[in-house]
Amino acid sequence: MLQADAVDWFPPGAGTVQRGWSARLPAGLTLVLGDEGSGKTSLLRLLAGDTPVVAGQVRLHGAPHAGADYRRQVFWRDPREAWPPQWTPQDWSEQLARQYPHWQAGQWLRHVQGFGLQPHLGKAMYQLSSGSQRKVLLAAALASGAPLTLIDEPVAALDRASIAYLCAALAQEASAPQRPPRAVVVAHYDTLGDALPWSQTLRLPPRP
Repeated sequence: MLQADAVDWFPPGAGTVQRGWSARLPAGLTLVLGDEGSGKTSLLRLLAGDTPVVAGQVRLHGAPHAGADYRRQVFWRDPREAWPPQWTPQDWSEQLARQYPHWQAGQWLRHVQGFGLQPHLGKAMYQLSSGSQRKVLLAAALASGAPLTLIDEPVAALDRASIAYLCAALAQEASAPQRPPRAVVVAHYDTLGDALPWSQTLRLPPRP
């Protein structure tokens, strides 16, 4: 799916270049595991193509990191990023359906229902609580069908029922055959319990 070979890159906010990072991301679920400040979000930004590679190479289904073909295969939105004024979940889902050729409208509706978002589809995003905004982002990520789907700190601001639904949805994502094959990368500080079938775990050391 994704290959990173001897990559040097400059994580945002870091004082030094990260050198020689290599990894292989298979189809299925990958967990990026690390404490606060260990660089989980920075790594997702690299995988998303937001952070340039200084040396080495990253390829997704053969597409080079700096190219448009790479970016078209990636779903990523930083949950800390402000939403455009008056943008609603329904507006965003319609935009994503045009952007991603493998967008799954049925899955979007299923996750909207599973997260209890039906009353909020026509509201501006800024009117929603942080937990509801996170649920919209998760529903969109799961429905995107993007070959590389990146999810940062998935359970932040979620209630217990929504966390249980998310874990069940991720487990189903891992067990169902995907066309095209899909890698879902989740960055978090723990393993989200013992039930999720992680294909691999990338453990990040604490920053010095």
